[in-house]
Amino acid sequence: MTTAIVSAMHEELSAVLALMPDEHKQVVAGREFWAGHLHGQEVVVVLSRIGKVAAATTAMALIERFKVRRIVFTGVAGGLAPGVDVGHVVVADSFLQHDLDASPIFPKYEVPLYGASRFPTDPALTEELAQAVAAALPGTALHRGLVVSGDRFVSTTAESRALQAALPDALAVEMEGAAFAQVCHDYGVPFAAVRTISDRADDAAHGDFMSFIQEVASRHSAAIVDALLRRH
Repeated sequence: MTTAIVSAMHEELSAVLALMPDEHKQVVAGREFWAGHLHGQEVVVVLSRIGKVAAATTAMALIERFKVRRIVFTGVAGGLAPGVDVGHVVVADSFLQHDLDASPIFPKYEVPLYGASRFPTDPALTEELAQAVAAALPGTALHRGLVVSGDRFVSTTAESRALQAALPDALAVEMEGAAFAQVCHDYGVPFAAVRTISDRADDAAHGDFMSFIQEVASRHSAAIVDALLRRH
């Protein structure tokens, strides 16, 4: 069973690739896919690029070309819910597109012709991922629940508060997960995602973002992936 490990940033991708002893590169759809093994398991590692369209392209290439049987996404997100703070980790139970609005034809947030606005992650794989977080990062606060995605970097207090008011159970906001969840739903491929909170999606969001990626998030991603694949 081939597992896809998807990273959102180059720093996270490099940290995961450093764990692999035998990766080799293939270029598909302008992306570099690194196939190899980790703890004896077949894996394909790729940078998703940023945004929902890029995420969907990456997901389809993984499923159609590389025949992966499950997809795990690791990256960063902005915290929304009270108590979801910088350095905490969120494992998604479901995803929603916060910038999708086809009303009045369809209810706000509902994906047209699906009859749903939320796409769940795979329960078994998500539980494995949560256990991997606990093993890799003991003492780190772990949250589970709804994560919302949109094609903009939420970086103002006003927008963050508006999202909190509209979607009060949303734990965090990012830019790719909902697209992966929808594609994996269409293909019947198990999907799970973990996000380290890099900021509070407010007026200070841009400040230490890159340093956080380099100093914290990349280490978190590598440790979580390592723990997940050691479990098998």
